[in-house]
Amino acid sequence: MATWNSRGLRGSLLEEMINMTNEKYRENGLALIQKVPTPITPITIDKETRHITLAYFDQKSTVDYIGAVQGIPVCFDAKECAVDTFSLQNIHPHQVDFMRDFDKQEGIAFFLIYYTARDMMYYMGIRELNCFWDRMVNGGRKSFRFDELKEEHFFAAKGGQMVPYLDMIQLELNERG
Repeated sequence: MATWNSRGLRGSLLEEMINMTNEKYRENGLALIQKVPTPITPITIDKETRHITLAYFDQKSTVDYIGAVQGIPVCFDAKECAVDTFSLQNIHPHQVDFMRDFDKQEGIAFFLIYYTARDMMYYMGIRELNCFWDRMVNGGRKSFRFDELKEEHFFAAKGGQMVPYLDMIQLELNERG
């Protein structure tokens, strides 16, 4: 069982950028997206400061963010990758199951992947991830390479939004027809 502080800062830069973008989207009436807190059970609490110093996750978290964009339900998870090969071990089966179910309910489910060494962001819808996931489940690679990704799904900061994912959601909606 993992403690809350064992991986607590992984992805914090990306999540902070997403949080700032979400606030801008909310202020402009474009979207209402919230960070999903991960429930924890405190084990050790500093009596003097009343801060939790050790805790365990209560349950598996599904996604990092959930909300609505112009009436469309969305959920997504933020991942960081320091190399050009993204290990599918970074995504848990219960997350994929949740996102697939979300997609079946006409929602948009996706991953935002920040390639830190390249300073590039990538939008991967659950339908794209399904190809790599199913390949792994059927005995293939347990990862995907940077060069396997769709060029049009890479994006950069613009117009005051550090992670302008609304454009990518529109692209996915256009691809769906």
